[in-house]
Amino acid sequence: MHRLAELKEKAALAKDKQAALGPDIDLAMFDKAPVPHKYLADEDMCALPAEEQTHLVMAGLDVTKKERSGTFFQKDTSVIHCETKQEGIEVIPIRKALEQHDWVREYYWKLASVETDKYTAAAELDLHDGYVIRALPGSKTVYPIQACLYLDKDGLQQTVHNLIIAEEGAELHIISGCATSPHLKRGVHVGISEFFVKKNAKLSFTMIHNWAEDMQVRPRSVARVEAGGLFLNNYICMKPVKSLQMYPTTYLEGEDSVARFYSIIVGSAGSEYDVGGRVFLKKPGCRAEIVARAISNGGKIIARGHLVGEVPDIKAHLECKGLLLNGGVIHAIPELEGHADGVELSHEAAVGKIAQEEISYLMSRGLSEDEAVSTIVRGFLSVDIPGLPEQLKAEIDRAIEASDKDVM
Repeated sequence: MHRLAELKEKAALAKDKQAALGPDIDLAMFDKAPVPHKYLADEDMCALPAEEQTHLVMAGLDVTKKERSGTFFQKDTSVIHCETKQEGIEVIPIRKALEQHDWVREYYWKLASVETDKYTAAAELDLHDGYVIRALPGSKTVYPIQACLYLDKDGLQQTVHNLIIAEEGAELHIISGCATSPHLKRGVHVGISEFFVKKNAKLSFTMIHNWAEDMQVRPRSVARVEAGGLFLNNYICMKPVKSLQMYPTTYLEGEDSVARFYSIIVGSAGSEYDVGGRVFLKKPGCRAEIVARAISNGGKIIARGHLVGEVPDIKAHLECKGLLLNGGVIHAIPELEGHADGVELSHEAAVGKIAQEEISYLMSRGLSEDEAVSTIVRGFLSVDIPGLPEQLKAEIDRAIEASDKDVM
């Protein structure tokens, strides 16, 4: 009881600090009680209602599990499907992992701090579940692992904690989708994710959000990359959401380690996004890149980026480009911080609108005005993300294509 009281007190003290990054959420207004759901066998996954399957596909979850090396599926507070198809790859619900595997404690809350703010405290106090995905040393996923966190109960606070571990020399690709059921109107998602990329390992993590308009979302994530490791972090959100606030941090702690962040965000009217990324380059030879594409359709988007070079012989670049279609706000906040001679940090930021001459040119080639604008938007959102397997590239392209009509 003393521990719970201490966490609540520290969370309250952190409220003012966190408010600067976005609107505060009164978590007391949401239900935290467990929501039981039955476990789904393979045939049950494919028997889900068509409308529900459509929402899941938009978040990257394929119920047929074709071209997937494993699946984690949590509905509300219950894990309803969890399996791995490949030797050397582990997929385990985190509550089960904490109970059955002592090694999990070596990673749990070792990068993220439970005392950061009220949301990290809530993840410790009100943990429902989450996943542990680990690639054993030298293992390489043939196909991506898919993980989905799904909200079905209206007014629920879903609280999860995830551990993603690529052991030495491993290669791990993950599609992580977050989505809500067609009828859900209101809810909160609080998620902690800790990423461990060991020596000469490669981890790509592609997150696709497909929320409801009144959802409020508070992910908190931290990554550590050892020598020769590569961390690709891709984020896509092209659906309305009431409030989204996240600022993932990566520590490049080994020589020649690399981090690349790519994000694609479309902000609809009434939606508010405070997103970005921060990378600390702590050893010679480290490289980092943060690339953001943002479109405002009347929403408010704050795009942050922070690169911190602590030693010589590091190189990093920050790029943010925004497009205003139907009003709204895009606020780019690039930060470069050098602490030693020999650092090389750069940034490029631009916010504007579609040039009329581009639309006129495409219309002269036979496209209607809407088709011309749509073509320009798709081109703007198409970001070349190096190092992704073809399956992940196809998923991103499908997400952009499927959301094109919503953008317009």
